Amino acid sequence: MRLRSLTVVLISCVIAFLSSAIAPSAVALTQIRLFDVSYKDCPPELAEGAVISSGSAAANCFIVTGKAENGTNKTVYDADIFGRIYDANNDSVMQNRTRLGSIAEVPTGISDFELRISVPANQPTPLKLKQFKAAGFSGQVRR
Repeated sequence: MRLRSLTVVLISCVIAFLSSAIAPSAVALTQIRLFDVSYKDCPPELAEGAVISSGSAAANCFIVTGKAENGTNKTVYDADIFGRIYDANNDSVMQNRTRLGSIAEVPTGISDFELRISVPANQPTPLKLKQFKAAGFSGQVRR
């Protein structure tokens, strides 16, 4: 009986070792620092016919640009961009929404990013861009 128990324990250890050796690496959320964030008007071909998502109200088109710093030694994929945008009167441009878009791929080091946003035409500029950050995955996420 003792030999049978020892065999079961030994086989369990071998299975545990082999399953950990061939298991895929964990895909964890990686924080990306965004800085030098600014905006500019969209080129006319992108801005033509811009409307906000809630209907057919007129909108102004802007391109948000900046730098993304990936401090890890791996490329980060599908990084969601979060931030707050206020108009000249300190009113939120995107009510109850902090996720603004995404960056498909952020290589190691510092790289440029840009994001297109639509702002209701009745909100005064200049815009104020605050609390920008991003988070993505160290491996590609299946879609």
